Amino acid sequence: MTMADISHPPMEQLQDLEYCIDSNPPWAETILLAFQNYILVLGTSVMIPSALVPLMGGSDGDKARVIQTLLFVAGINTLLQALFGTRLPAIVGGSFAYVIPIVYIISDSHLQRISEPHVRFVHTMRAIQGALIVAASIQIILGYSQVWGLFSRFFSPLGMAPVVGLVGFGLFQRGFPALGNCVEIGLPMLLLVIGLSQYLKNIKPMRDFPIFERFPVLICVTIIWIYSIILTASGAYHGKHAITQRNCRTDRANLISTAPWFKFPYPLQWGPPTFAAGHSFAMMSAVLVSMVESTGTYMAASRLAIATPPPAYVLSRGIGWQGIGILLDGLFGTCSGSTVSVENVGLLGLTRVGSRRVVQISAGFMIFFSMLGKFGAVFASIPFPIYAALYCVLFALVGSVGLSFLQFTNLNCMRNLIITGLSLFLGISIPQFFNEYWYPARHGLVQTNAGWFNAFINTIFTSPPMVGLIVAVFLDNTLDVEKSKKDRGMPWWVKFRTFRGDNRNEEFYTLPFNLNRFFPPT
Repeated sequence: MTMADISHPPMEQLQDLEYCIDSNPPWAETILLAFQNYILVLGTSVMIPSALVPLMGGSDGDKARVIQTLLFVAGINTLLQALFGTRLPAIVGGSFAYVIPIVYIISDSHLQRISEPHVRFVHTMRAIQGALIVAASIQIILGYSQVWGLFSRFFSPLGMAPVVGLVGFGLFQRGFPALGNCVEIGLPMLLLVIGLSQYLKNIKPMRDFPIFERFPVLICVTIIWIYSIILTASGAYHGKHAITQRNCRTDRANLISTAPWFKFPYPLQWGPPTFAAGHSFAMMSAVLVSMVESTGTYMAASRLAIATPPPAYVLSRGIGWQGIGILLDGLFGTCSGSTVSVENVGLLGLTRVGSRRVVQISAGFMIFFSMLGKFGAVFASIPFPIYAALYCVLFALVGSVGLSFLQFTNLNCMRNLIITGLSLFLGISIPQFFNEYWYPARHGLVQTNAGWFNAFINTIFTSPPMVGLIVAVFLDNTLDVEKSKKDRGMPWWVKFRTFRGDNRNEEFYTLPFNLNRFFPPT
């Protein structure tokens, strides 16, 4: 046995993907893949308004409108990001990072004094919009001024591995714990997804086409959704606990009856935004968190789309456009800011299609179905444990893509093992500690007299990628830095820092319509 027989040399690009960022599947396949992405994005887009709108005093009709608006803006943001931002096949959707600041705004005493629920809903929505508009400015400035790109000089494969890993693994609360709310739907879904996409992927019932590998989400969601409709209709949940009914039944969401047939979301549809300094400061924490999470997700997306890691200039450009996306969230009133959808990046790996065109068309689906209220509402009534089962597979995949960055580092070096282990462990452990205080009473661990400060600190430390980045980047840039350049993987990483550093960057990240003439890479 020679060393070559047992070792696997590091590879810059994943080998076993069918379509890379620039290659496109046939049209019929592209459209179905795009629809699959749309179905997946619905999970988060329905979950966030369903949790927040009732707290704001909104009715089911308000909830349906917020979901439509969130999807509409997500479609626009995805198109902007795929055309002018990082140009990676990443979907930009709603983000859970914004929940803590938004709950802080909802519980503001001025808003809580309003007795009429719908009036309170509208006033709260306008306060959230104002905070998002102000907070978006941070991200726009950090992106377009290239400051975020300059900060990315401190990243190395060793520092990025835990951050990208935690982007996936840090979402474990939305995997099996959410699936467990309705085991009879969630567990068959999880087993079916793994069975179809992994064990049956080489079976080709239709003309040499790997249907189970390309469309596991569409096939599995359809089968289990029909199964859950049968369970609901046959009265399996009569007299069951309210939580079970809410999670398992297909008719509990009240979306189809309350959604309008046609509704075009437009800016300032809830009235003019209101601005308060405390609200805006609290919201800035979520913007910083979503910036870190998106950076990690972009790294994973580039790996799953067989592209080079995005150079500093491209990363800044993406963050700048994402800031514009959060500004649009504030103008339209989506009840959440945006970040890159982790589950959709995982889907690139599961289907082995990293094509940009698929994501652009799925943005079209998001915009189209958000205007046709009733049609969108039909898909939006899929029970959440079905999504939780998908998340178990997709978040895990993104997390392991993060770990794959470790192949460029020296794992026989104690310094690297300590940094990797500490940042992964603390990145899961610290947010877990903060979350334990947040969930029962929604007060959070930090309780000073300044509500915005509490929301700020609680938001930063409940985000695993944020904690992982702080720990990993600090340790990686302060411990034996000069001696361990090679151990950290810098010789491999350094050529991807600049746009001209690697000739493949032009191919993957050049702007469309010859726009590079006007915006030359710095």
